Amino acid sequence: MATRTFTFVCGSDDFLVGRAGAEKWAALAEGLDEFSREVISGYVAVVDDVATVVKRFRESVQTLGLFGGRRAVWLKDVTFLADSELGGAQGTLELVADLQELLAAVNSDEVAVLITASPVDRRRSFAKWCEAHADFVFAGGGDGSKGSGPDWRAIADAECARWDVKLPGDALELLVAKTGANARLLVGEIEKLATYLGESGATITEDLIDELVASAGEGDFFEAAEAFFSRNLPRTLEAIRQHFFSGHDARPLLSSLQNRNRLLVQLRALMLAGDVRVSPRGVDKGGLERAAATCADLYRGSASEKSGYNIFTQNPWYLGKVVGTAELPALRRLIDHQLEFTRAFEEILAKDADQEEILRAMAIRCLST
Repeated sequence: MATRTFTFVCGSDDFLVGRAGAEKWAALAEGLDEFSREVISGYVAVVDDVATVVKRFRESVQTLGLFGGRRAVWLKDVTFLADSELGGAQGTLELVADLQELLAAVNSDEVAVLITASPVDRRRSFAKWCEAHADFVFAGGGDGSKGSGPDWRAIADAECARWDVKLPGDALELLVAKTGANARLLVGEIEKLATYLGESGATITEDLIDELVASAGEGDFFEAAEAFFSRNLPRTLEAIRQHFFSGHDARPLLSSLQNRNRLLVQLRALMLAGDVRVSPRGVDKGGLERAAATCADLYRGSASEKSGYNIFTQNPWYLGKVVGTAELPALRRLIDHQLEFTRAFEEILAKDADQEEILRAMAIRCLST
C-alpha cells in the first residue's frame, strides 16, 4: 500500500470541501505555532497565476521548520484542477505535473500538507494519483463527474448524526427544494430545525420544514406571486404596489410567475390525462413516478437533475404547495397566463413605460375573468 504523504480534499461543492478541509487543517496544525503554519490561496484565473501558486507552494514545503520542528502547509481553494479552459491548458497541465512531483517528494515527518480543491476533474491523471497516494476525501459524496451534484442523502445523514435528529426521504426532498439545492443552506437549516426541536432522536417533518424554512428558489420571496396564484386580484394589486414601493424590478417577479405557471401547466396536463391526483398532502407520488417513466423521453437531461422546467424533478409535496388551496385554473387559462407574462416582458423592453402599471394591467387581464 502506498504511503499517504499528504491530504487531498475535493468535491463538487466548495462549501462542503471548505468545511471538510478546515476540519483536516485543525488536526494537522494542532499544537503548531503561527510561524509553523502557512495557508496559500490556490484561487487563480490564468496560467501565469498557477505558476506563481506552485512556486510559492514549493518554497513553503521546502522551508525547514524553526529549530527543526514540523510545519503545516494548506494549499486552499484550488481552482486549476477543474474540467475548464484553465484546467485543460497545456501550461496548467505541465505545472500540475510539477506539483505532483513535488508532492511525491514530501516528507510527512517534516511537513504536513493539505490541498483542498473544488471542482476537480477526476478523469485526469493527477486526481487519480492523489486518490492512490494521499489521504483522499471526496466531500459531499457523488462521483464528481461534470454536472453531478452532491449526494444529499449522505450530507443530510452526516448532519443529522451531528445533531441527533432524523430526516425522512420525502422531507429531505422538500428541504433540498426549499434550499435551492444549496449545501450551505441545507446544512444551516438542519441545524436550525434540530435546535428548534431540541430533543434527541426527534424527526424533522415536511410540515415543520414548510413552516420554518423559507424558499430560496428564485422569486419564491415575492408576495405578489403568492397573491396571483391564489387568484385574489385586490391582494395581487396591493402586493405589486408593495413590490415596487420597495424598489424592486419587474423582471424577477415575472420570472417567478413564469416558473410557477410552467409547473402548473405540466401538472394540469397530467391531471387531465388521469396520470396524477392532487390532495392536501400534495401530488400523488406514485402517479408522478409512473408518469415520469412514460414521459421521460420528452425531457432533455436526467430526471435526477433539479430543473424548474421538468416537473418530475420536483418534490410531490412541494408541488401540492405550488397548487395551493385555490382551484387550479384550466389548462387554456394557464397557457393564456404564460402568454400574458411574455407580453408584459416585451412591453417592458419595447418602451420606457411604467413597470408597475404594466404588471397591474397584466394582473387585471389574467384575474378579472
